[in-house]
Amino acid sequence: MGISPNRLLEHPEALCNMMKRIALEAGEVTLSYFDESGYEGANTKGDGSPVTAADIAAERIIEKALAALIPEIPMVGEEASEEGRTPDLSRNDYFWLVDPLDGTKEFISGSGDYTVNIALIHKGIPLIGVVYAPVKGELYAGHGPGTATSYREESNKEKSIRVRKPPEQGIIVVASASHGDRGKLDDFLKDYKVAKLLKRGSSLKICAIAAGKADLYPRFGPTCEWDTAAADAVLRAAGGIITDVQGHDFSYGHSDRKFLNPEFIASARELAVDRI
Repeated sequence: MGISPNRLLEHPEALCNMMKRIALEAGEVTLSYFDESGYEGANTKGDGSPVTAADIAAERIIEKALAALIPEIPMVGEEASEEGRTPDLSRNDYFWLVDPLDGTKEFISGSGDYTVNIALIHKGIPLIGVVYAPVKGELYAGHGPGTATSYREESNKEKSIRVRKPPEQGIIVVASASHGDRGKLDDFLKDYKVAKLLKRGSSLKICAIAAGKADLYPRFGPTCEWDTAAADAVLRAAGGIITDVQGHDFSYGHSDRKFLNPEFIASARELAVDRI
């Protein structure tokens, strides 16, 4: 017998696997719109950010699938929020947080640095997260401490991942390819021995830290909760942490500030301890 939907919350690994399948399905839809020469026909949302038909189509698939999975849990999605469809979270300990296409600017430019992000939040904390990069064929997931994994389609192999100990010869810093305040970043990094600065799009920056391929991601500039929640869950599962710039714990579900994140730092816990 299968696990009933109301009992899925007691089986995070099974629920995570179902979320992976939903992310894969949504990712396939985005690929039908993707073109390495660039995407034409993007529209501009009220906040000035771009949106494409791929964003909308992917979110519809995710919203329908999550509603079928556990109907009692509301979903906060980037495109639904833009349409004014935001659920009242005051009566819910759990909610889904979804970005159907994180890194829309990269998608439009023809870069594969975009992701599908699905997270399950409980009382402000990301419990389960799935991040899928369709063009790269990479999928990252985590559902609790020590459970972080990465999967590569080209090898058809899944492996456990964990943050690394910061190298003595210098850390690898990841920064946004399209956003952020470079002046603030340079000023912040003066306190660190930096071996390399990598530019990446979307939530892949946080996943790079979770996979032990980078050490620090300082983000100075606006982001929304759906941009970070899924990768945050993966990072926590891999032994990492996200804090605001004052070192306070990160949390989700802040409808009062329109789901905007404060500026933040993602890193291995060892670097966070040094910083705090």
